[in-house]
Amino acid sequence: MGTRIFGTDGIRGRAGEGWLTTGAATSLGLALAEVLGVAAKRPRALLGHDGRKSGPSLEAALARGLRHGGCEVDSCGLVTTPGLAWLAKERGYALGAMVSASHNPAEDNGIKVFGSSGEKLSDELELALEARLVARPTLELAGEGPLLDPALEERYLSFLVEVAGKGLALHGLKIVLDCANGGASRVAPRVFFRLGAQVISIAAEPDGENINRECGATHLAPLSRAVRTQGAHLGIALDGDGDRCMLVDERGEVVHGDGIMTIVARAAAQEGGWTDKRIVATVMSNRGLHKALRDVGVGVVTTDVGDRRVVEALRKESLSLGGEQSGHVVFGADHDYIGDGIYTALRVLRILVRAKKPLSELAGAYRAFPQVLLNVPVKRKPALSTLARTMAAQKEVEDELGEDGRVLLRYSGTESLARVMVEGPDESLIRARAQSLADTMAAEIGA
Repeated sequence: MGTRIFGTDGIRGRAGEGWLTTGAATSLGLALAEVLGVAAKRPRALLGHDGRKSGPSLEAALARGLRHGGCEVDSCGLVTTPGLAWLAKERGYALGAMVSASHNPAEDNGIKVFGSSGEKLSDELELALEARLVARPTLELAGEGPLLDPALEERYLSFLVEVAGKGLALHGLKIVLDCANGGASRVAPRVFFRLGAQVISIAAEPDGENINRECGATHLAPLSRAVRTQGAHLGIALDGDGDRCMLVDERGEVVHGDGIMTIVARAAAQEGGWTDKRIVATVMSNRGLHKALRDVGVGVVTTDVGDRRVVEALRKESLSLGGEQSGHVVFGADHDYIGDGIYTALRVLRILVRAKKPLSELAGAYRAFPQVLLNVPVKRKPALSTLARTMAAQKEVEDELGEDGRVLLRYSGTESLARVMVEGPDESLIRARAQSLADTMAAEIGA
């Protein structure tokens, strides 16, 4: 089963295999009770799933392990990951566990764990859990699944409408909403409807096998078509577990995470809403984001890939907005550092309604710079910093491009390849510089 169990976003893999068998899930439930539940006066756990066929059985297995460890266990049933995280914090649970593989296909699944604060676990806590799982990889116990509490869904819905959506009137707006046949399928349409929008829902009928199938935040073509054919003002796409938000403007054009952060940050800067005018973005964000924000005096703190790294940087710098190009946007302390696709959409809609402008105009300030990515076959993978000629060539290109360009060199994790990425406003220039860098690297370590 391997030595490291938790990845960058919890446990994930093929349902019924490895650490995603029911026996392994039961063992994880007991380990969670031992590590997280022991400190609580009344240890309670909250569970949920995103609608995959394998979800309820894994959820029930987790519940058996948690109960064996002395925890009371409740379930939201079908829910989004951010919804479960928010409820775990708001309702005072010692921990929350979401059975989901996010944007992955239906045959996959995963388990994401949250502490009482609604945040993902620290590396130290994950290692403590892994030590128990390695010592006791499976555990078979009899017993029922968790008790479904319908009031939890209504509580989350009420928060989105009455708190996140307070004062927001969407009357007159026609919205196409793609729920990815996942955890948001029940809640999301009701949120926008209650706020007054005309909602046309697509991919909102989960059957256990259709989650993320040619729909949702990773497959935007159906949403773009629907926006155009329905004459909608915009489209909103969530992923399977509802933590991502991608938008489509009235013309059917995609507005991804960089565009969303541009809209929110520029609005905040123009309204004087931030004392510290910086956001957090990852190394995958396009330099076009930096330029669009620099024009209104907003800076960008760059961090490694992953929403956990975004949250860490937001906390460290005490900032209000961060995110990834994939549509995972986090609003800092405003929303307890929980990335929530529905919440993100509400924040953008509030700006759209106040500005009385179409989404295309709001997003127009962001223009992605061209990007060239080349693969270099290599015979070895020494630390990049030890490649003197390559490092010198990289610095030369970076100096030439200045603040509107960047160079990213890395190795493939699975193939004998090095990746050379160059980004900047002049496509012919960056293509030539990328090829020059690739040639230099090939001369040093090429296969």
